[in-house]
Amino acid sequence: MAMVRWSPFVSMERWDPFRNVSDIQEEVNRLLAGFLGRPTPATDVHSWAPAVDMHETKDDFVLKFELPGVKDKDVSLSITEDLLTVKGERAFTGDSEGENARHIERVYGKFERSVRLPMPVQAEKVKATYRDGVLEVKLPKAEEVKPKAIKIDIG
Repeated sequence: MAMVRWSPFVSMERWDPFRNVSDIQEEVNRLLAGFLGRPTPATDVHSWAPAVDMHETKDDFVLKFELPGVKDKDVSLSITEDLLTVKGERAFTGDSEGENARHIERVYGKFERSVRLPMPVQAEKVKATYRDGVLEVKLPKAEEVKPKAIKIDIG
């Protein structure tokens, strides 16, 4: 155990000027959402949106949605023009006889997440797989978007 000399005028906490910025941003977002008539998390407890990762390969645009605890039969996927929408529901499995919940942080109920696609895709060739709570959606790029090599003749 190290001994530290006590000084009444020195704080042991490191000063961080941006410590409360995210709290302020969340409060402003909540106030604006309430003003614009959108539901806020405090008033709409039964909705949530899954996290999504996006990346691009040479031929595909790939999205991975995080859906832990959601059964594949409870998920639907749709594409309308340049908007991909994932909908579904995570059912609450607690409150069995003899159980008393002490603390619940996970959100249950219906969810919806829409993602605007940054490029044209071939909607009829979309492939979706669901494994270990992750929904992977592969969207083949439209032919006009794929990069084409052009040979230059020198001579």
